[in-house]
Amino acid sequence: MPAVRTRFAPSPTGYLHIGGVRTALFCWLYARHHGGTFVLRIEDTDRERSTQASVDAILEGMQWMGLDADEGPIYQSDRLGRYQEVLDQLLDQGLAYRCYCTQEELDAVREEQRAQNIKPRYNRKCRDAVDPVRAGIEPVIRFRNPLEGSVIFEDLVRGRINISNDELDDLVIARADGMPTYNFAVVVDDMDMAITHVIRGDDHVNNTPRQVNIFNALNAPLPVFAHVPMIVGADGQRLSKRHGAVSVLEYRDQGFLPEAMRNYLLRLGWSHGDQEVFSTEEMIEFFDLGAVNRAASAFDLDKLKWLNQHYIKEADPDRLTRLLTDGLKARGIDIAAGPEPQAVADALRERAQTIDELVDKSLYFYCDFDEYDESAAKKHLRPVAAELMSDIRGRFETLEAWQAPQIHDALQACVEAHESKLGKIAQPLRVAVSGTAATPPIDVTLELVGREKTLKRIDAALGFITARAEQGA
Repeated sequence: MPAVRTRFAPSPTGYLHIGGVRTALFCWLYARHHGGTFVLRIEDTDRERSTQASVDAILEGMQWMGLDADEGPIYQSDRLGRYQEVLDQLLDQGLAYRCYCTQEELDAVREEQRAQNIKPRYNRKCRDAVDPVRAGIEPVIRFRNPLEGSVIFEDLVRGRINISNDELDDLVIARADGMPTYNFAVVVDDMDMAITHVIRGDDHVNNTPRQVNIFNALNAPLPVFAHVPMIVGADGQRLSKRHGAVSVLEYRDQGFLPEAMRNYLLRLGWSHGDQEVFSTEEMIEFFDLGAVNRAASAFDLDKLKWLNQHYIKEADPDRLTRLLTDGLKARGIDIAAGPEPQAVADALRERAQTIDELVDKSLYFYCDFDEYDESAAKKHLRPVAAELMSDIRGRFETLEAWQAPQIHDALQACVEAHESKLGKIAQPLRVAVSGTAATPPIDVTLELVGREKTLKRIDAALGFITARAEQGA
């Protein structure tokens, strides 16, 4: 059996979407599982729609996801001479022919077929014409599809597929300008690159019988096909922009980690028992196409966030610090105005589902805020808290060392003096120093905020309580 060779072959006509990335992941994992080769091919023969920006986005997305190619990127636009060589071969062997039918003629035939409730298709007018040349018309080249028999192949996901050749028409394999079409170019590519396994979305299932016939015409070995089901939104419709971010780089920019995205996309249509979290090594060890589900999979952002939070908790401290620092700087935050980012990252790592959220929750350590969370202030910044807050402020001002253990002792002494409980002072302090009621442990939070900012914010909170009492709120 030949060594496994898979390929991911996106068209650079837009962003690298989630469905494409999952296909790339499956191709990459299958090659890695079998010790094979993963090829990246850029299918850029659509000159009007292909852009360099899209190529760059594909390469950047693949790099971020950690899906390193063993070969490539290989560009179809660099292989035009090879496609012409194979076209000439098919023409010489009578396996393809030039078609001079105009678009108007083709449209008229289809309209007539529809009127007769016949499946619209090319009527093969030029297939056996003795001399079809027409002045002033640049012909397309059509593949001479077999008229009898069936195309039968075993799909590793969908099982046996059997399509009668009389369901297939003579597809165009080269346009009038000489550019090869998708169904032809991919066959030549997969043949030349010795691809053994074609893993792609099931929207390509209808293309496969046509491609199988071209493989056969070229006496080329057939790859094994595996068509993975599409990804849909919660509403069951194909995933699109209306469901939220669909470009993999958008998820990166929103603070998702590549290992979380890999893990999530792996489980989106594939399973290994009840296991949810997989290391990269486990992904490679366990992945097989036989465990891919046939049904479409629904994208669940909450599940992705849950996985991302897991990986943030497990992240290397230096890496998490770097991500937090970059996020703060991107928002124009002066990190010199607050604690070391590593300490903040360590305090918040279990409280954030994304890096964006980690940055959001870090802001009060570095800069003042304009207002309190309304519900938190209403509940905790009340006159009943003023006496405790005034007392603790005095204790904080004279504290010898501004560190969590000493801060904790001061808080404990305060609540004991007032025969109260820690929560009665901790919650008002949280709102006072952060603007919200949810922070890391209060002693850790206050150490990171710093003594000067803490005292200043307690004063502001006491002022808020006084003003609120005067207004009778």
